[in-house]
Amino acid sequence: MASKVGIIVVVLAIASIYGAMAVFHTISESHRSAALELFSPVTGSFSSLEEAYEALRTLEVLGIKKKPDVKDHTCKSVVDTLSSVSSNSKDLYHALQVNGLLTCTISKGALTDVVSRLKEAVKDATSLLDYYHSVGGLLLVKHQNSEVDVILENADGILRSIKALSQSDGRWRYSSNNPESSTYAAGLAFETISGVISLAASPVDENLIGTLKKDIVKLFDSIEKYDDGSYYFDDKHIDASGHQGLLSATSAVVRGLTKFASTSESLNIPEDKILGLARFFLGVGVPGNSKDLYYQIDALSHLENNRVSVPLILSLPATVLSLTCKDKLKVKVSTVLGSTAPPLSVKLMQVFSSGSKDASVLRQELHFDPKEAIYTLDALPEGVDIGEYIFAFEIVLSDPEHKRKFATGGRTKVPVHVTGVVKVDNAKVAVLEGDIVESEKKLVLPGKNDLSLSANHLQKLQLSFVLTTPSGKPFKPHQAFLKLRHETGVEHIFIVGNSGKHFEITLDFLGLVEKFYYLSGQYDTVLTVGDAVMENSFLQPLGSIELDLPKAPEKAPQPPPQAVNPYSRYGPKAEIAHIFRAPEKRPPQEVSFAFLGLVLVPFLGFLVGLLRLGVNLKNFPTSPVPATFAILFHGGIAAVLLLYAFFWLKLDLFTTLKTLGVIGIFLMFVGHRTLSHLASASAKLKSA
Repeated sequence: MASKVGIIVVVLAIASIYGAMAVFHTISESHRSAALELFSPVTGSFSSLEEAYEALRTLEVLGIKKKPDVKDHTCKSVVDTLSSVSSNSKDLYHALQVNGLLTCTISKGALTDVVSRLKEAVKDATSLLDYYHSVGGLLLVKHQNSEVDVILENADGILRSIKALSQSDGRWRYSSNNPESSTYAAGLAFETISGVISLAASPVDENLIGTLKKDIVKLFDSIEKYDDGSYYFDDKHIDASGHQGLLSATSAVVRGLTKFASTSESLNIPEDKILGLARFFLGVGVPGNSKDLYYQIDALSHLENNRVSVPLILSLPATVLSLTCKDKLKVKVSTVLGSTAPPLSVKLMQVFSSGSKDASVLRQELHFDPKEAIYTLDALPEGVDIGEYIFAFEIVLSDPEHKRKFATGGRTKVPVHVTGVVKVDNAKVAVLEGDIVESEKKLVLPGKNDLSLSANHLQKLQLSFVLTTPSGKPFKPHQAFLKLRHETGVEHIFIVGNSGKHFEITLDFLGLVEKFYYLSGQYDTVLTVGDAVMENSFLQPLGSIELDLPKAPEKAPQPPPQAVNPYSRYGPKAEIAHIFRAPEKRPPQEVSFAFLGLVLVPFLGFLVGLLRLGVNLKNFPTSPVPATFAILFHGGIAAVLLLYAFFWLKLDLFTTLKTLGVIGIFLMFVGHRTLSHLASASAKLKSA
């Protein structure tokens, strides 16, 4: 029980710390497992080429080799889309995206026809999305087949048409008819512009490029920031695919920024914002839907390799270190996708104690293990005891040239939990009469105790103990309280105060008689001491104390009603004893058989009467139609008799009456036809 309480306290405290300062981890196996689950085609194929590209792109970036076997079906859809005259520039764009990943068999002539249609789409474009899909499609063809001419002759004019949709704050409009600006549209615009620059027949106007760079700087002026150092772009509009959220807007800007930077130099974006964008996508964790997962992985893949600044992520494989187990401080530095970082060193610069602004300056360098690619500090800094700390690290790149390429973000602060075994000494409990000790017993904490004390309302109960850390310093846990539980279920909880390392609580029963509701009898005592860094947190029963309190006056408060255990109704119930009525006495078997014989006598008389009357089938119709009605008539009579038998055995009255009504109508019809035929035959016979 004590170990369970300790675990609960540790988890709650760690959660409170991590809520204030996030710990970022690079892409892990959890992302790969989620991708395989979210991008698994239900019907054996993807619903659209856009969905197929997002799935294949995500799986490729994550390095997943076991991909869905959808190439044949998807390639057929790609070929059909590219050859269809009804396909618009968006359809062609998504088909070319998928083709870039699957390398479907497409002839040069087919691509040439696609390029001509895309160039026409560029000329006729009236919105940002028209430019985005048509220019993007031409750029994809350029990468897939270098023999096809995709050059744009009027690149400056196209750029100015796109630039006309920009706003003063760095955002962009989707069309000239739409006055609302969008961050997501800005990302699409920069990506489209980079494509136009790549496809231009001649160098683009440098003044126009400089203006576009200023637009990017303006856009980054509107970037928003979380307390953990992560940056993101917000967008109140829905993106081109109808998916709304921070991930889509921020991912679009990252993709547009990195692609624009690949075609232009000297793009001045602060490295802390690039690193903050990476932290935003990593801080999301594992998204729960395929669209968000694609946005996250696609953005991280562009941050992984870009010409602006490649972010390096510092993370701790374990942020809880045990002094008992002599855990080592380990640090890992890698890119956002987990690739190996360039040569560098990691230094522990400062250690902040929780709740204190003072910090010890260390500048201690960690040892690098090339096999595991881990930086290790063999021993914790001097003075670090059990508690909550913030470790400040600094990444120093070995090659000065790498400072232009990689973003380290200065000092990185990480919360660290140092745990250990807290020593409990001088634990004792005593019953006092005034200031005189009437009885005193020592306690083993944590350990088994079985106290049996007694006291009256004129006495006091005193509990005391000493808590120290492994280094002998005073220790104050998050929780330290004493609980007294009466035999009726009424509980009383008291906080144990401290002065330095000494903890003590004194219960003066004379002042507590009203709080105890004047309830005399046995009270079970339980001591709880717990903390996040205390490996031996405990909830320890101490024993019981017999209290003799005065009788309650007339207007004394009554103890509160005790809550009913909700699980008590699922417990065993009292056995139900059924009393059955004794069966009535039945007549002898001979009497029953005699009664059966009497019941059958009328039926035998009926048969004898038929024989005496000379009943025969001479008048039974011989013609086919009358014979059929006669057979149906006799069958209906038999059905009525059978229905009576079923009524006797199992049917209820209402079912029998409904069925009898149907059969009766049927009998009236066929009986009337049968009797009409007999009457007609009889009349003919008489006339003859």
